Amino acid sequence: MTFMQMNNIYKVYNEKVLAIDNFNLDVNENEFVALIGPSGCGKSTLLRMIAGLEDITHGDLVIGDKRMNDVHSKDRDIAMVFQNYALYPHMTVFDNIAFGIKLRKCKKAVIQEKVTEVAKTLELTEHLHKKPSELSGGQRQRVALGRAMIQESSIFLMDEPLSNLDAKLRGHMRIEILKLHRELGITTVYVTHDQVEAMTMSDKIVVMKDGVIQQIGTPRELYYHPSNLFVAIFIGEPEINILEAEVIEGHIRVENQLYPIPTSLKEKLSAYEGKKVIFGIRSEDVRTENIYIENNADYKITKNINLVEMRGDSYIIATELGNKDFYVKVPSYQTYKVNDSIEFVLNMDKALFFDVDTQERI
Repeated sequence: MTFMQMNNIYKVYNEKVLAIDNFNLDVNENEFVALIGPSGCGKSTLLRMIAGLEDITHGDLVIGDKRMNDVHSKDRDIAMVFQNYALYPHMTVFDNIAFGIKLRKCKKAVIQEKVTEVAKTLELTEHLHKKPSELSGGQRQRVALGRAMIQESSIFLMDEPLSNLDAKLRGHMRIEILKLHRELGITTVYVTHDQVEAMTMSDKIVVMKDGVIQQIGTPRELYYHPSNLFVAIFIGEPEINILEAEVIEGHIRVENQLYPIPTSLKEKLSAYEGKKVIFGIRSEDVRTENIYIENNADYKITKNINLVEMRGDSYIIATELGNKDFYVKVPSYQTYKVNDSIEFVLNMDKALFFDVDTQERI
């Protein structure tokens, strides 16, 4: 069920800088939606417009069945978690968590009960008497989450809440936020520039560039079916391999090697006969298994290894193809070293093709 709608939203600064361009999004009740994109793409501006901290230049924000454009931020039933936690340094953890409901003039007994419950959920009970300066980064983030939770709002807005944490703690806090989301069932809009966060946490992702939506979809849809080259490059680690290619007599030529066009794309690529296209293939779709190479001996590629990056269960092998860096992902039980040669075959059934001019996926 649609709970929040952003219809034809524009944001213009100083009557000349277009920050958000015709943004349309439906958010379902209890859904976890991530807004992602490079710095300056407008994702935090959108979050602030939902919160009422920025005016909407044009368009409609609807929550439930009510238009919210002119509703004051404090009356929108929204809780926001900021990147820098925004905790009051002179207050204890207890008072920081309780701050919002104290403003509502709740009774002391009610405040005590609610703070105690939230602190227990977030494992902050033994820290309630401390000041923020006495806490670790992860603990401060949990205090900020607790302050949002205690308000029992219908929407959580989170603006890059994990960006100040180290990598290990970010992984832990992702799990904690997801647990809270599932337990509380609160509609959540989460802003991040980290596509790993978005892929692992969200039900739906909105990819943005220069204030414009590039694609909306599930993590799986964005990874396997990107709508354009920008989304294909932005989603995935390591970055998708991109090469120039040409359609020739029902084949794809990549670095002077002809490959058969996948059956599913023959009709679409026939319109590009004799033309250049952009060819993309992810590192895990570059095959190194002996049996695969033997069965596709005519398409075997042999290259020199420039870099071997250990990822635990896998290696990322960096080589070159088409005068560009080219990445191959292999299981870490295989042994490779810099300056060794590596043999591989491209799994053309997993390849992606993009129009050179529009950069839309073919």
